[in-house]
Amino acid sequence: MQTIHWGELTPEQFLKEYWQKKPLLIKGAFKDFTDPIDANELAGLAMESEIESRIIANKNNQWQVEQGPFESFDKFGENNWTLLVQAVNNWSRDTQALLTAVSFIPQWRIDDVMVSFSTPNGGVGAHLDQYDVFIIQGEGKRRWQVGAPDSSLEELLPHPDLKQVSDFVAVIDEITEAGDLLYIPPNHPHNGISIENSINFSIGFQAPNNQELWSSFADKLIDEDLGEQRFPDNDRSLTTQPQLLEQSDIAKLKLFMQQQLEDDSLFTPFIGKYLTLNHHALEILMPVSPITEGRLDDILAESENTLVPVSGIKSLIIENKPHQASFLYINGESFLIDKETMELATYLTKPHTLTTKQVKSLMTCLKNKQLLTNVLNMGFWYVA
Repeated sequence: MQTIHWGELTPEQFLKEYWQKKPLLIKGAFKDFTDPIDANELAGLAMESEIESRIIANKNNQWQVEQGPFESFDKFGENNWTLLVQAVNNWSRDTQALLTAVSFIPQWRIDDVMVSFSTPNGGVGAHLDQYDVFIIQGEGKRRWQVGAPDSSLEELLPHPDLKQVSDFVAVIDEITEAGDLLYIPPNHPHNGISIENSINFSIGFQAPNNQELWSSFADKLIDEDLGEQRFPDNDRSLTTQPQLLEQSDIAKLKLFMQQQLEDDSLFTPFIGKYLTLNHHALEILMPVSPITEGRLDDILAESENTLVPVSGIKSLIIENKPHQASFLYINGESFLIDKETMELATYLTKPHTLTTKQVKSLMTCLKNKQLLTNVLNMGFWYVA
């Protein structure tokens, strides 16, 4: 388990003073840091078709972008390029374990762990991100420059697949070494240039914009025919100016639209599904034949068995309001839970493996068996 050594800073102070406010570099944040995946393993992932990867190179001041999968890396030479692989935590359990370092932030906010390997002078150019990112320096050294938000920065497109920004004034300009941690808030320009062969682990956070949320919610209403109710107008009063759209009617139309957002039976399942859908490929491991409650008993009888969550899978719990149900959401699927199943559901949101002894202690009722068999049969957890 990776733990941030904050020095004189605490996570509470970090959230109050830095989170989405200003960048921070913590030297030696991870003591004796060991790369959870090395350059050769990363290259192997970049050869897989279902894994998103790209190489960004800068030769003679000409930027090039090539999308994976890759068969070989020889043509890129020994300098001036970076390999970036998205969602490495979906394929590397050790990389997934890095997320324990940011457990003071709700896990629904986390997107993925992108890993980059850079040769000397490799980088992707100065750019902005629309989301928070923690960058852990692994092997090698890198020079990082981070600026403050600046509306005067010019957007540059040196390649159709590469957005950059013009030069900026750095408020952080430091060399990072293994175990250093750099936090960059949204819309802060930054540029990292590798001094030697180096690896970076970037924990990115999801922050849906209004357009994405409204569009996805509208899709739910359309797909499930939930938006067909007409605007009610049974309290209409006489108008002497029929050409006007009056403020009172605007307010009624707003309220009419807002009513569906306020309807927990619509919005709760929407947001639970939306926030647990993975944006990248996962290795879902459905059993060859369905696991019955009887077969589950047999599995738990074997002490050497363990139950393992799919690496990178997203999950959350939405607890009930009075007289409403609680739900566990995993990978966009919902599971009804209550007081009896809450402890098991909580375990099912964690990235840790479970021993058969632990699981047996949780099988206190039939509902727990049903919940666990459903999750196993969907391939979100598996028996190892």
